[in-house]
This record gives sequence, structure tokens and C-alpha cells, in this order.
Amino acid sequence: MVKLAKGLICAVAVLGLTGVAHAAKYKEVAVDNGGKITGKVSAGAAKGETKSFTISKDPQICGEGTREVPLVRVNGDAIQDAVVFLHKVKEGKAMPADLAAIELNQEKCQYHPFLSVMSNGGKLTAKNSDHTLHNIHTYELIGKARRTVFNVSQPTFGDKVTKKIKLRKGAGMKVECDAHDFMHAFVFVAKNPYFSVVNDKGEFEITDVPPGKYEIRIWHGLLGEKKGGSVDVEAGGAATVELSF
Repeated sequence: MVKLAKGLICAVAVLGLTGVAHAAKYKEVAVDNGGKITGKVSAGAAKGETKSFTISKDPQICGEGTREVPLVRVNGDAIQDAVVFLHKVKEGKAMPADLAAIELNQEKCQYHPFLSVMSNGGKLTAKNSDHTLHNIHTYELIGKARRTVFNVSQPTFGDKVTKKIKLRKGAGMKVECDAHDFMHAFVFVAKNPYFSVVNDKGEFEITDVPPGKYEIRIWHGLLGEKKGGSVDVEAGGAATVELSF
């Protein structure tokens, strides 16, 4: 009887956890008279950072000398390559269909694009467009820590590898090549469609937001994730938020 009781308790606990996980999943619904959030992300205390790497192998493909990688770009007082997003949105508009499958191309020992955006649970295809071996290594960025998502060798020109990406905690990934230390890229992995990549002036716009109060955050591949406070969105209204690193 005791064993049966314990079994029932465990079953109820599992069902309870399943229910919580299901409830936390983003739900796509029709959004009527939604509002929008606009603003700008300033560099703040962040400084531009370019790292120089010596090209020590495959110069006929990768180039000669050094590779300058702009890990943090600043235009005037505006940050570049940042994503503004709403944290833990329960329901709203549909996720853009083109984010369900994206491609990262390795050409002349560079990743194209440098910053990608995809949906969590979507698929990332890495293509080798060089006549040399590349080894794509992706890391989930969790604060100052990072966790390998996948690590695959691509020795042949034209090789493609496709992986489903499901991040547990982080908002994005760092992409490196274990064969060429000067190859770097970042991927923002959206858990809901309420995000915006800043333009060259640091400006952003998030549209069709259901009325309510939200937590807004900024993500940058090197600078990390930063909370930006809360924002109230009224039906058909427009909220303006100024953010800074």
C-alpha cells in the first residue's frame, strides 16, 4: 500500500510538472488593436572592441596576415548587433515562419551572417563553402558561462549539417570554428516573436504587442543580456523606451 501511495504521488507530481511546462509554452493568438514599443539602445559604458587574429592556416582560402573581428560595434552613441526583446511573454502574434529554419554559411573562413536570428526549437543549417575543413562549434550563452549545443566537423566543400536548436536558459549562442580561431558569429534564439534587431542608429521597434505590462531586455553576443525594466503597453498605443549598456 505504501509503494502504491508513493507511485500515485510521483505520478501526480509528474503530471503537475507537465502542466506547468505546458502552461509556460508560448501561445499564438490573434492580436487585435495591439500596441508597439519603440526606442533606442545606447552604448552607455560599453566601448567598441575589435580583436585581431593571426591567420595561421589556409591563407589561400582565408587570406593572409591578420583578421580584425569587430566583436562590439558602436556607431556614435548607438550600439550595433543588439537585440531588444520582451521576456516571458505568454501569448501573442505568430512567430515569423522564416525563423524556423536558417542557414549559416562558412565562406572564405568567415561566417555569414555575423548575427543571425532564429526561433527556439527551429533548425540551423551550417554550410561549408570552402575547400578546407571547418568545425562548427556552437555554445549557449548563459551569463558568463557557456554550454556546447553542437560540435560538428565539416571536412568537405559543400558539406551541410542541420541541427534543431532548443536553448534552455540562454537567449542566444556564440558560434566558433575549432579549426580557425578567427571565425566568430552570434545567433539570437527567440522564444517569442516580440523582439527587434537594432538598426545602425541603435533604434528598434516591436509591434502588435497585446496590451499589458512587460519586462524588456537587451541581448548582445559579447556584452551579454541586460534587463531594461518594465514597459506598459496600451491597446493601440505606443510606448517609448530608452535603453543602454
